[in-house]
Amino acid sequence: MTTTNIDQVLAQIRTMSAQAAATPKVADDPAGASFGDLLTQSINQVNETQQHAGEMKRAFELGAEDVNLAEVMVAVQKSSLSFEAMLQVRNKLVDAYKEVMNMTI
Repeated sequence: MTTTNIDQVLAQIRTMSAQAAATPKVADDPAGASFGDLLTQSINQVNETQQHAGEMKRAFELGAEDVNLAEVMVAVQKSSLSFEAMLQVRNKLVDAYKEVMNMTI
């Protein structure tokens, strides 16, 4: 990897970091958001991340000039991490549900 490629990747990381910091979070208004809304929103975000990664992979495979391998790999890893996190949340919810159902009244 050349110095220019590394500089481009670092610039992209800084841009994504700034975008993530500027993104409004629903958790800032806890009184107005229910757990179901938060869960739905997070599932939709994971879906969007996966779709974006898929589009970038397709564009790279078709030889689009404006998409490089580093961008594709970052998008795929971001998609994978967000899916794994959602899967862990789902597992914890299922465990909590089973625990509540096994409680005696």
